[in-house]
Amino acid sequence: MAYLFPHFTSDKRGDREQIWFSVSDDGLNWEDLGGEEPFISAELGTTGIRDPFIVYDEKMKKYIIIATDLCTTKGGNWHDYSTKGSRSLFVWESEDLVNWSEERLAEVGIPGAGNVWAPEAVYCEEKESWFVFFASNVREKRELIRKQRIYGTYTKDFVSFTPAFKFMEAKTSLIDTNIVRDGGYYYRFTKDETNKKIVVDRCSVLVPENGEKYERIHSDYLAGYFGLEGPECYKLPDGRWCLMVDRYHTHKGYLPLISDDLASGVFYELDEREYSMGERKKRHGSILRISDEEAERLRKAIK
Repeated sequence: MAYLFPHFTSDKRGDREQIWFSVSDDGLNWEDLGGEEPFISAELGTTGIRDPFIVYDEKMKKYIIIATDLCTTKGGNWHDYSTKGSRSLFVWESEDLVNWSEERLAEVGIPGAGNVWAPEAVYCEEKESWFVFFASNVREKRELIRKQRIYGTYTKDFVSFTPAFKFMEAKTSLIDTNIVRDGGYYYRFTKDETNKKIVVDRCSVLVPENGEKYERIHSDYLAGYFGLEGPECYKLPDGRWCLMVDRYHTHKGYLPLISDDLASGVFYELDEREYSMGERKKRHGSILRISDEEAERLRKAIK
């Protein structure tokens, strides 16, 4: 058992908004692959790649990466990026994690959306499709200002997507959502822009349609930590859960938080000697469990 961590590295330089890989044997100590050159680059869209998210499709026998189409180093500002940005997401495919297809752009944002940011996907058993979700900045009728909401769409092949619909919203903006399944529930980890903190909720169905609702799970730790984004949750080999959070406010990079039970809302930090994020600073990415053989293949391919 091993883990793969695709990520980008900085929004200070345009050549850092691409994709790098890191691997780990335990999900806590990361080995950065390659040097200064990214493993995957883009030529379409803005040519900037942010927030790469990776899944494995059992039916197609392919790995899929989706990502934000955004470059922040060619002029412009965050207001323009979020109101006049790309309504498409990047897509790459691979059968072996080493050889990747050329990128393609899939337009998924609703008309009038200012952006499509931090796309992620979780498999929906009920619809036998991938549920792809992302943040878009939208001003609805009778609203004076825009705000970021989470929209969703279904796909079976990451080529054709159903029309996007509103999946989450709050009084102010929401971005950066991650969803995992555990014990009969879907758990959502989301950055609430109201207070710049990560909030957690859960529901027995992925997309409520018959009166079901996501319920908030209080976490003393997360409620007390300002300036987090990019949450990514995954299970460690010993059965504990690791929630990676990007400390963007203090520019300290990712921090792994541990929980023995997601339903409890209890998270705690490890001693710094118990983990290593590698030498390369990592910005919003994703983490996928892979085999030992696949990890070794990547180590040999990416020098």
